[in-house]
Amino acid sequence: MTLVQLRHLISLASTGSFSKSAQALHLTQPALSRSVRALEDELGVPLIDRVGRRNELTPFGQGVLQRARQLVLDADELHDSGRQMSQAQGGELRVGMGSGPGAMLMTPLLMHMATQHPKVRVVVARGHTDLLLQALRARSLDALVVDALSLEPAPDLKLDTVREMRGVFMCRPGHPLTRRKRQGVRFADVQRYPIASTPLSNEVARALVEAYGPQAHPSACVTVQCEEVASLVDVARRSDAVLLAIRAAAPDLVELDMRPALQRVARFALVTLDRRTEAPALPILRELIDALLRD
Repeated sequence: MTLVQLRHLISLASTGSFSKSAQALHLTQPALSRSVRALEDELGVPLIDRVGRRNELTPFGQGVLQRARQLVLDADELHDSGRQMSQAQGGELRVGMGSGPGAMLMTPLLMHMATQHPKVRVVVARGHTDLLLQALRARSLDALVVDALSLEPAPDLKLDTVREMRGVFMCRPGHPLTRRKRQGVRFADVQRYPIASTPLSNEVARALVEAYGPQAHPSACVTVQCEEVASLVDVARRSDAVLLAIRAAAPDLVELDMRPALQRVARFALVTLDRRTEAPALPILRELIDALLRD
């Protein structure tokens, strides 16, 4: 039994004529007759009573017709759903974002999906990389956008759309440290003020210690910490706190001329599970990463 045979039966029930149905279906009349007869043979019961020139459904055929219409309707809806998802017109996109990329991507992604792809259900999860990674492996998230340097290499992870962005110390315009233009800013100068940051990876901690000594380890110097960069940026705008974050997260803040300069680059990447079919809407996220994750 095939959907084609069921469609043939539905057409025949509508017209009552093999010739008219064959014409509507762009078939020869013998081909349509063979299709209906094959369906009858498979079910083992006649579906059509040939009454003169009129072809009528048998009582059993009436019951088959009702179920055939529902099966064909369901099949058409599945086809439409698949087409919409393949064109990112429907379905779901579930993304986990680290603090840095979340600050630049979350609102633009939600706005873009709401205005350009309103039929796609979008879920954005925020949190520590380890927790987001657990959700990805549990299949409750489709992808992550996180700092690749915070990930342990693993054979089940696929990284692409990698973007490198500078990490710097920043403060509000008019901050006392902005007056130290000629001699630059030493870490000892920064330590006189609250230092704000998101939780930092071991790689960042190592870079800070190498540049400024043990006193620059995040566990020793960071006094204001949370997962949301946007909140920390607001703190830096309204106080004398110094923010340690990627430069692009706060373009209105002043980048401090550190001596020596912090040689730290964040490597944001789109992370998915290897050998897993991607969510149809994922290319939209890739386009936003290309457009927005840049210094």
